Amino acid sequence: MNFFFNGAGKTELLDSLAKTKMQRNLKYLLSLKNDNLLLPFYYEAGFINWTVKKTDVHWGWDSIFSQIRGTFTGHWLSAAARLSVQTGNKELLEKAGFLVSEIARCQKENGGRWAFPIPEKYLYWLKKGKRIWAPQYVCHKVMMGLFDMYSICGNETALTVLNGCGDWFHDFTDDISRETMDEMMDFEETGGILEIWADLYGLTGEQKYLDLIHRYERPRLYEPLLAGRDVLTNMHANSSIPEILGAARAYEVTGEQRYRDIAEAYWKNAVDNRGMFVTGGQTDGEIWTPPFKQSARLSDMNQEHCVVYHMMRLSRYLYRWTGEPKYADYWERNLYNGIFAQGYWEEDKHSTCNEDNPKPHGHLVYYLPLMAGGKKVWGSETDHFWCCHCTLVQANANVYESVFFRRENNIIVSQYINAELKTEIDGAEVVIRQEENLLAGEMFRILPVAGEYHNRPSCWAFTYKIKGSGKNFALNFRSPFWLSGKALIKINGEEIQYKEEKGFLKVERVWNEDTLELMLPKKLKAWPLPDRPDQAAFLDGPVALAGLCSEERTLYGDIDNPETFFTPDAERKWVRWQPNWRTVNQPVNIKFVPIYTIGYEPYTVYFPVKKA
Repeated sequence: MNFFFNGAGKTELLDSLAKTKMQRNLKYLLSLKNDNLLLPFYYEAGFINWTVKKTDVHWGWDSIFSQIRGTFTGHWLSAAARLSVQTGNKELLEKAGFLVSEIARCQKENGGRWAFPIPEKYLYWLKKGKRIWAPQYVCHKVMMGLFDMYSICGNETALTVLNGCGDWFHDFTDDISRETMDEMMDFEETGGILEIWADLYGLTGEQKYLDLIHRYERPRLYEPLLAGRDVLTNMHANSSIPEILGAARAYEVTGEQRYRDIAEAYWKNAVDNRGMFVTGGQTDGEIWTPPFKQSARLSDMNQEHCVVYHMMRLSRYLYRWTGEPKYADYWERNLYNGIFAQGYWEEDKHSTCNEDNPKPHGHLVYYLPLMAGGKKVWGSETDHFWCCHCTLVQANANVYESVFFRRENNIIVSQYINAELKTEIDGAEVVIRQEENLLAGEMFRILPVAGEYHNRPSCWAFTYKIKGSGKNFALNFRSPFWLSGKALIKINGEEIQYKEEKGFLKVERVWNEDTLELMLPKKLKAWPLPDRPDQAAFLDGPVALAGLCSEERTLYGDIDNPETFFTPDAERKWVRWQPNWRTVNQPVNIKFVPIYTIGYEPYTVYFPVKKA
């Protein structure tokens, strides 16, 4: 398949919020005990028999008593595969390899094909019309983790296990009618099981996987989407998105245009024709909100983490196919206001006065409340294991995959995250190091920048150190949706002219040892509710702000120019500018902070705004 954008090379995250969360993710994966991750597999294979009370085990949705036990282990493997490659952590790779070998041992004990942490009868019950909690979803997640262990880490045992699983599912579905399959898919979530069949077909070319692709289509969803009908309003979101990811991957491995049409129709229905909250989310209570009618859907159950993650994955598929920046814009907004806002939070305390007090932290937020006075509810590390717990570990393991892309001799900077790219152009190594320029100077050494910026700059600046090996290629920088003026680009200290092409800023030349500086101007922007234009939230670049108050308050000012009633607040800490704001000229002024920095305090996102 000839994609518009392809992978660019080896990308490594550098110091940043993304890397901090990735490192905490790594620490968390390593902290979980092998016996607990394998417990439901051992139980199903008959390797364990409890006669004493156990306390140090997983509870919640990963409990041995849960009908979807073992789901998390598949996500764990998927995340571990990426993190072991990204970080080079040998302990994690060995741990993941051990889990794969033990799942293979369980598969052998189960007869050579069934490798899952739930009984086979769950699938047969579903086939007969008996409701059981999402057994095919469980199977998919396990196979997903195994596939990533093979495709990313080269673990041959994982592929052998998958082959047996594929045989089991091919036989299981041999006599299922289309009507029965449709009922099964309507009863319970299948997860992205279609996507794993597409992955395996793309890898092996085996007919059994092509058969399974066709069997696991969902006509009751696909056909009305292709007909242009809105079938998403008030429909459970996360049960359908993975099925669309399956169609997207099926398009890539089969070339059938129909699958691409399905994925694009879903996006149009879910995003283009629906609108979004300021954060980038579109759901409340796990269901899609009505098109452009979100004002009555602000609650304590907005923006399920799983929906954020899976829609980001869909945006990445569409971005690679089309090269349209709107998909990368969506990904960026949901990264900051979803993934970063809902997982691995730590309080920012850097004072020795607080050494005796442990730093508060948060593990995972299932929903991101958008109602007035909302509070994040943090799940624990081993007692909940919600579905969002599963996507938490994946989301914070794969950020590096979306920073850089490539199209022939064009390097595309899609995300403004500190990272280094190593690639090859015309036989020569090319290295591009992207780092945020804080425009802040230092505290002890005298630098001109400290005197140049008396206040927080109204831009996002990056510096690129380029080792070009004398090769001619183009750097293409995404022109983000939040850009408030003309971007400035300098090369080796000299301002240069650049081309603007289809939402990108393009600089083409012969590169050697060069330094490029990029400045992207931004300003505070209101994001009104589409059906309540007098009620708005606020964006600072791609970052949604939240007011630190426990109730709805009316703000007074020009909604089209919020900087007239906002001002920077506590803007400097040591060598960094702080992204805080506060209101001015209000009956009671409020502090606003990025929603991803909030831990346990109440906050409000949307405010009625009246002219002063």
